[in-house]
Amino acid sequence: MPKIMKTLTIAGSDSSGGAGIQADLKTFEEYGTYGFSALTTIVTMDPDNGWHHNVYPVDSALVAEQLKTVFAGGPVDAMKTGMLGSVDIVRVAEQAIKSNQQKNVVIDPVMVCKGEDEVLNPESADAIRDLLLPLATVVTPNLFEAGVLSGLGKLTSIEEMKEAARKIHGLGAQNVVVKGGKALGGDRAIDVFFDGKDFTVLETDKIEPAYNHGAGCTFAAAITGGLANGLSVADAVAKAKDFVSAAIRSGYQFNEYVGPVFHGGYRLNR
Repeated sequence: MPKIMKTLTIAGSDSSGGAGIQADLKTFEEYGTYGFSALTTIVTMDPDNGWHHNVYPVDSALVAEQLKTVFAGGPVDAMKTGMLGSVDIVRVAEQAIKSNQQKNVVIDPVMVCKGEDEVLNPESADAIRDLLLPLATVVTPNLFEAGVLSGLGKLTSIEEMKEAARKIHGLGAQNVVVKGGKALGGDRAIDVFFDGKDFTVLETDKIEPAYNHGAGCTFAAAITGGLANGLSVADAVAKAKDFVSAAIRSGYQFNEYVGPVFHGGYRLNR
């Protein structure tokens, strides 16, 4: 029997199943890895109030207990963070990474829920920038998050995405993927990958209708799965782009507000 690669997500719960820890674990399974999890927040979405999001952080001590359980078997082959919810939880994640000398760390700097446009917790965003980016093998901000982390504000072009990637790399991340996705104009979904030396522009046709709830979480989890399976960072990012595009293409309309990606799309449509 081949060695089972271990992956970890430190993230929030999305009871609709498209994003968060649910998306991560499903993606890990699609990559043939064994997924561990530490739950940081519970997010609910209210269909009676325009799908408004409510975010409930888990006590940081409980997050630490979950991570103690996970790392009782030693470091995992790759891990990611998602929604962390509070500065204390960010510190717990930082300590777990450092004390276990964890390699292959993917930081998805979640600052907003889809459909929202304000930073959930500005202090947590600062803590992610200061404490976790220096530990990141890869960081995967969307346009909004890249604008916040880089200090550049709203990004509207590939050149601005590249400049943001340079600045974020300067904060300590080894590799940066700025996710443009469908947010840029035109008919291409564009992401920018920067390894500290060279830029790679990753492009696919935009998919309509775009059932993309959970796309960001799924993308970061797919990079994590690729790294656990021994892919280079560049190859893990490129495969993750294909994986999430297939998941969007296979997604469906859940209700009038949201349509999630389908995490089995890559496997089922090959």
